[in-house]
Amino acid sequence: MISMKMKQKKWVQEQLDETLKQFSTLAAVNRPLKGWIRAIRDALGMNNRQLAQRLGVSNSRIPRIEKDEITGGLTLKTMNRVADELDCIFVYGFVPRTSLQETIRNQAVSVAKKRMKKLMHTMELEDQGLSSNENKKVLDSLVEEIINSSPATLWEI
Repeated sequence: MISMKMKQKKWVQEQLDETLKQFSTLAAVNRPLKGWIRAIRDALGMNNRQLAQRLGVSNSRIPRIEKDEITGGLTLKTMNRVADELDCIFVYGFVPRTSLQETIRNQAVSVAKKRMKKLMHTMELEDQGLSSNENKKVLDSLVEEIINSSPATLWEI
């Protein structure tokens, strides 16, 4: 039986999955070779000096900002500030490869298989092995149990 807390957690996951689906098309967008800052700045016809003035930094800081964007060394605060000065909105987020629920299910399958491996070894030693059909039923049941009980150990490696 699924507890009220688990039902609420599943509802939250479903809602977040729906929200995150809106970003799935963004996952396919590749960053320009020279970075977003440089691409937008060039498209606007803004030179280093002009962006530096808008940001209140030295001219030499702009190439460093653009390089740091590409290498991942730029802070979110700076990205947001530069975006504002380029009349843009800085977007930050995570786009799940599948869905949050699918990620949880995949992890539960992984945990269940590890548990099953230990169980199957013990059963084989006692000459009580399961058929492949029984094995699948036990695995499926264990996966559902793990998902519905949401153990704290789900993400332990």
